[in-house]
Amino acid sequence: MTIRPIIILPDPKLRLVSETVPKVTPEIRALIDDMFATMYDAPGIGLAAIQVGVPQRVVTIDVAKAEEPKTPIALINPEIVWSSPELSVYEEGCLSIPEYYEEVERPAKVRVRFTDREGAACEIEADGLLATCLQHEIDHLHGKLFIDHISKLKRDRVVKKFAKAAKREHEL
Repeated sequence: MTIRPIIILPDPKLRLVSETVPKVTPEIRALIDDMFATMYDAPGIGLAAIQVGVPQRVVTIDVAKAEEPKTPIALINPEIVWSSPELSVYEEGCLSIPEYYEEVERPAKVRVRFTDREGAACEIEADGLLATCLQHEIDHLHGKLFIDHISKLKRDRVVKKFAKAAKREHEL
């Protein structure tokens, strides 16, 4: 397992739409292992493959608290097939937008269809933090970031801040 570098805003790769994984291969399983290693090292609770520069529809999630046993979930080609009309608000952050958090309103419950690392068709229904995390990571697969769910003013501010930081780093 390799810890991969995480792509940071304003990298345009974060806006790419990820491609469907045609079949689960040893390479996809290795990617999943690397993604879990990267996510736990960061530390984070979710990671989309595009965040490590791979434009494929692969997501890793583990919303267990630090003192709890790990509950890793790998989702290949995840798709939200139902979402509740009730909404909930969570403070979200993103490994690709470090140290920036904002409240985001999303459906309170979702049902997601996906393929697991063994190639089996699966479905999961989730609420709470897991539902939020699923929606956040699936957004990444469509080139969408959590800041796209906040006001234009706040979004423009954070994009400008990260663009300045990237420019400063590039000049070094």
